[in-house]
Amino acid sequence: MIKFAHPEYLLALAALPLLAIAYFWAARSRKRALARLGSIAMLDRLIPVSAGKKRGIKFILVFLAVSFLVLGVANPEIGTKLENVQRQGVDIFIALDVSLSMKCEDIKPSRLENAKREISEMLDKLQEDRIGLIVFGGDSYLQLPLTTDYDAARLMLSSIDVDVVPVPGTAIGSAIRLAKESFVAGEKRHKVIIVITDGENHEDDAVAAAKEAAADGDVVHTIGMGSPQGGPIPLYQNGQQIGFKKDSDSSIVVTKLDESALQEIAAAGGGKFLRGNNEQSQLDVLVKDIQSMEKKEFGEKVVTEFEDRFQYFLVPALVLMILELFVLERKSRRMEKWKTILAKPFNIRYEISKRSEE
Repeated sequence: MIKFAHPEYLLALAALPLLAIAYFWAARSRKRALARLGSIAMLDRLIPVSAGKKRGIKFILVFLAVSFLVLGVANPEIGTKLENVQRQGVDIFIALDVSLSMKCEDIKPSRLENAKREISEMLDKLQEDRIGLIVFGGDSYLQLPLTTDYDAARLMLSSIDVDVVPVPGTAIGSAIRLAKESFVAGEKRHKVIIVITDGENHEDDAVAAAKEAAADGDVVHTIGMGSPQGGPIPLYQNGQQIGFKKDSDSSIVVTKLDESALQEIAAAGGGKFLRGNNEQSQLDVLVKDIQSMEKKEFGEKVVTEFEDRFQYFLVPALVLMILELFVLERKSRRMEKWKTILAKPFNIRYEISKRSEE
């Protein structure tokens, strides 16, 4: 597979046909101008220093040189070979709460946006660990299986919003169980589940799920998003806020961070509870804890880095430009003299042959 590092430069190739048209138009105009002075054959004899063919050769050399130069600057790259790379790390599933309460803005800009920022910063700090992503509301969905492709994880993360899970509610236990089932079967170590939520669990027994995960060798950490004081849940339509979520009595719903529930889940899962409060030290504690865990070896098939091939085009472009400098547009008098000397024996032979025939 071939790709270009700077494909925008390839647009310059569109100018090459215009360059060719301009050259031929100029050559034709010149020929017409000379024709007004007399016969082309006669002018060629009267003005032996002109060299129309060389002018054409010079144009071809410049045309090819510019073509190679554009391709070289665009930097073609080649690399589709898959290699099995050995890595050492931990398998980590991040379970992100996308229920409507995560839109609360008690921590700016919102609980969900802060959670996504924390995950992104975590990806920057992790190294060769495998990452998986689960989203949950009233139900849980595997968004990204375990992978070392952090760019794919960031791309997936950027597209997540509260509408990716159609079932309303918050089922933390469901997310923990899905993560547990998504790990490599049979392993009892090197596994981490990080639950990022506001802790308002309404659907299942998350503590029991954390205990099941711990029994299977998983470590369950929780990160609480929000404030204990809480706040209302804004509702938006076409990018404009239209009010706040209300209950059946038309009272504004206030959602609060349930720290005690998340602490209990983390304790049952043998992990830590952290507050998602924009403090870098909190995240560093979790990352250091993961990095201190025993690592496992695993093979990962990755595409090798694309190799630059610009030199295969820039070198010919340079050679063609140098050749163009050595092609003189005017005829060389010395070359004409040598042509006359070299042709003289053939002219003598022709005269002898002609006289014998007479």
